Amino acid sequence: MAAILSNLRNTVIAGLVLTVIMVAAIIGATGEGQPGGHAYFTFLLRWLHVVSGVMWIGLLWYFNFVQIPNMPNIPDDQKPAIGKVIAPAALWWFRWGAMATIATGLIVAAMNGYLVQALTLGSDGVAKHMAIGIGMWLGIIMWFNVWFVIWPAQQKALGMVEVDADAKAAAARTAMLFSRTNTLLSFPMLYAMVSAQNIF
Repeated sequence: MAAILSNLRNTVIAGLVLTVIMVAAIIGATGEGQPGGHAYFTFLLRWLHVVSGVMWIGLLWYFNFVQIPNMPNIPDDQKPAIGKVIAPAALWWFRWGAMATIATGLIVAAMNGYLVQALTLGSDGVAKHMAIGIGMWLGIIMWFNVWFVIWPAQQKALGMVEVDADAKAAAARTAMLFSRTNTLLSFPMLYAMVSAQNIF
C-alpha cells in the first residue's frame, strides 16, 4: 500500500482502478448503469467536468484561503520556495483545471441539447436553462480571468517574465485582485450549477 500512496501517479491510477471496480460492483449487483450509449457518455463527461472543477476551484480556494493570507507570515528567506516551486506547479494545475472544466461543461451542455438555451440565459423561459446559463457565464468569466489576467500577471510576479520591481508588484496585486474576483464569483457559480441539477 505504501508503494501506491507514496507515488502520486500510482495513487491516481489506483483511484481510477477503484472507481472501475466500484462501477462493476454496482452494475453486477443492480444491472443498472452499464457503460455505453449517449446517456452514459454524457454522464462520463459530467463526471470529468466535476473532477476538473474540483481541481480548479480547490486550487483557487487554496490560493485565497491559505497561500495569499499566509505569505506575510513566511520569512523572506523561505518565500522563494513558494514563488519558485509551489506556486508555479499549483498554477499549472489551476490553469489546466480551468480549461478542462470549461471544455467538458460546454460539451456536456451540447450533448444534453441545452447549450444555446443556457448561453442565452434561458431565453426559452426554462428556469433550469437560466440557472445553468448563469453558472456557465460566471465560469467563462472566471476561466477568462485565469488565462488572460491571472496567469500573465503571475508570470511577472513570480519572475518568469522579467519586469522591473514596480511592474512586478503591480502584477502581483492584479493577480490577487482577479483571484479574489474569481473567489467571489465561485459561490454564485456553484449555486447556479448545483441548483440547475437539483431544484429545477
